[in-house]
Amino acid sequence: MTRSSGGDVDAQERRLRTLTTPRSAALAGVAFAVLFGVSMVLLRLSIPDDPLAGTALSDSARTRLGAALGLMPIAGIAFLWFVGVVRDRVGELEDRFFSTVYLGSGLLFLAMLFVSMALVGGILATMGSEVGQTSQREIAAFARAVMLQVTNVYALRMAAVFMISLGTTWYRSGTAPRWLVVATYVVALCLLVVTNLSVWVALVFPGWVLLVSVYVLVTVRRSARQPL
Repeated sequence: MTRSSGGDVDAQERRLRTLTTPRSAALAGVAFAVLFGVSMVLLRLSIPDDPLAGTALSDSARTRLGAALGLMPIAGIAFLWFVGVVRDRVGELEDRFFSTVYLGSGLLFLAMLFVSMALVGGILATMGSEVGQTSQREIAAFARAVMLQVTNVYALRMAAVFMISLGTTWYRSGTAPRWLVVATYVVALCLLVVTNLSVWVALVFPGWVLLVSVYVLVTVRRSARQPL
């Protein structure tokens, strides 16, 4: 009787762990989608798309940039949790090649995102310094140009690689429905092609993360052991 009771307790603990991990991943994905989306909107409303379009920042623009700088690290932590647990959901069916690609591209996306935000912080610090006006304009223009290049050209394309490799893993392992795989490929293609045409296209990535997170939450409620 003691062994049977102990076995039931162990089984219950394992079941609780399988419930907690996917739900935490989904909630982390929702947090990333909201925080990243808000940060990108604040950035786009404060910094012009053209790095040479003027350097003056109003007090409200500085406040918005400061808020974006505060939100982005939290969004990055949530994204790491999202990546880790989505990978865990695939489990033993994970392909080593594609898992290496989407894990590496996800980390590169996050690293370049942080670099971009550090440049924004540098712009704010330069604007408040005693450097001459001409030097301030030149430094701010250069920092904005680098920030836009890092975000639009490199970081978002790494996000697209992350999505393509993850979608391929889902397709090959059968651990996601066909509609989610197709949606993943479509959004990734959008990020690969359209980022230079509109900076607002960046918002489709947190939208995709939100879609995956909601799907995980729904499937977890239906069955604790149902794969992503």
